[in-house]
Amino acid sequence: MRYNSYFSDSEIREMGFRSLGERVIISRDARIMSPRTISVGNNVLIDAFTIMNGDITLGDHVQISANCEIYSGDRTDVVIGDFCALASFVSLYGQSDEYVLPYLNNPTVPAKYKNVHNQPIVLGNYVLIGTHSAVLPGVELGEGCTFGACSLINKSTPPGGVYVGAPCRRIHERDLEELRRRAQELTEEERRRRERRNK
Repeated sequence: MRYNSYFSDSEIREMGFRSLGERVIISRDARIMSPRTISVGNNVLIDAFTIMNGDITLGDHVQISANCEIYSGDRTDVVIGDFCALASFVSLYGQSDEYVLPYLNNPTVPAKYKNVHNQPIVLGNYVLIGTHSAVLPGVELGEGCTFGACSLINKSTPPGGVYVGAPCRRIHERDLEELRRRAQELTEEERRRRERRNK
């Protein structure tokens, strides 16, 4: 049998995801640490060398590019909305060690000596995050926001902005109505295709 760099549909179904949509493509080189706590929507692509661990929800039409890391916190979620894309080497951290107060750090240390911050991360629909960017705990990214390469995203953002920098700052606006219109158009196209197939 010839080597295929992506899992087959049946192999993906056997992984035991919390929920699983249709047309999901996952690289054999991705590391899905806890599929039973992960929900995956329709038309999702998870590329090579990505690591996913914890309570994670992926919407429809989501791309997770190569070498991304997504970690939820303890008893918190990472939620990625519809039509979102993470460029390569993007990291989402739902938990973080204490960097200022005198606590010990890292997973080898018992909890009573640490002060770990666990907060959810939510990406609204149509969010695009550029390569080598990091999203920190407790951040909610508004619908349609985009973030340039190497952005440090440490605060929540209102919808429709273009952001760059570390920490990121808003430099431009996006047309949310046009984004929604295009998404609706694609959704209608897909619905018509399904109806034709089912006749």
